[in-house]
Amino acid sequence: DNEQSVPQLLTRDVKLEKPLAKLMFSPDQDNHPSKAPVKYGELIVLGYNGSLPNGDRGRRKSRFALFKRPKANGVKPSTVHIACTPQAAKAISNKDQHSISYTLSRAQTVVVEYTHDSNTDMFQIGRSTESPIDFVVTDTVPGSQSNADTQSVQSTISRFACRIVCQRSPPFTASICAAGFDSSKNIFLGEKAAKWKTSDGQMDGLTTNGVLVMHPRNGFTEDSKPGVWREISVCGNVFSLRETRSAQQRGKMVENESNQLQDGSLIDLCGATLLWRTAEGLARTPTVKHLEALRQEINAARPQCPVGFNTLAFPSMKRKDVVDEKQPWVYLSCGHVHGYHNWGNKEERDGKDRECPMCRSVGPYVPLWLGCEAGFYVDAGPPTHAFSPCGHVCSEKTTAYWSQIPLPHGTHTFHAACPFCAHQLAGEQGYIRLIFQGPLD
Repeated sequence: DNEQSVPQLLTRDVKLEKPLAKLMFSPDQDNHPSKAPVKYGELIVLGYNGSLPNGDRGRRKSRFALFKRPKANGVKPSTVHIACTPQAAKAISNKDQHSISYTLSRAQTVVVEYTHDSNTDMFQIGRSTESPIDFVVTDTVPGSQSNADTQSVQSTISRFACRIVCQRSPPFTASICAAGFDSSKNIFLGEKAAKWKTSDGQMDGLTTNGVLVMHPRNGFTEDSKPGVWREISVCGNVFSLRETRSAQQRGKMVENESNQLQDGSLIDLCGATLLWRTAEGLARTPTVKHLEALRQEINAARPQCPVGFNTLAFPSMKRKDVVDEKQPWVYLSCGHVHGYHNWGNKEERDGKDRECPMCRSVGPYVPLWLGCEAGFYVDAGPPTHAFSPCGHVCSEKTTAYWSQIPLPHGTHTFHAACPFCAHQLAGEQGYIRLIFQGPLD
């Protein structure tokens, strides 16, 4: 009976067939609990649809998994030294011991020494390629297809941007702190950095461009709602945002919130935004296999171009940058899906806006691409909606969620963006429902 249901299937909304439900969730089939290392979670960089433009290599990739280390490498604060000169401070902070130096003035520096913590694992993120950095992150250029596009930009991401500390025992919570230790195991906050003494006599501070975090409300599910952006200090305390990204004055401390990451927390490093997914959250997320099955199901229903009557097909996930001749295109003003054609191209409109032959509405006309990064999906629904203006396709709930998220942009603005390519969203909603035409036979 599947054969008969095909024509109606695509005229309006694509419906999921039952067997696909089994593919939906991935209890990591390859992992045998006895020998699999414990996975704390994964960080996924927004703006990449499954891999970096030139491929993932070593510590530079679009997603990074955090596993329990064979041996704990966490640290915790121990002795506090008040030194009268920066030279004395350098002498105190020896290269074999982690320490954070706070320069208060030319005459005074406070050095906090850190000692080994056998209960935690530490992972460091930043732009530097030095060995203490576990995950190398460079600035995201919206819609860039190659790293050549990204090299000319002056980076605003700190070389040692932040560190994530995971508890080695259940429930394996992960927390974030601003700044990472450099090759000499030091974090150095210069005279200009915002810093202060806390009520219990400890020191704390903020990094130049800051590390911002947003925890979504209701977790990372189809019921998720955006949370509030906060700034995280070097010691992991939570503050309201500064007036601009690098203002000297810190925001107010938010006592009732913590730096503990939740499934779906966003981390902004001023130049790149990372999504944190917990291991449990990922187990409830559609797999690449599931997305591939959805792609094949749409193609099997043989959607047609209402003008050329040629059959359309989404290209395979591996060919996600090259426009294919069968590629579906969409009019973003109405959502009617076509194959590529020159119909309605008005020269005086600068070639950007086109008139839809089905309903005469005028607007951009763009190729459709499947969203291949499964970690960005809030549910396993069929690919019925596309972000505007980039044409990345995913489930309705996923487009609705990301279109509500204000992502930091520059030093003091926020805007919604497509998670697959980082393009700023346009139009009333930032996304559109796709209207396919089924085969006429």
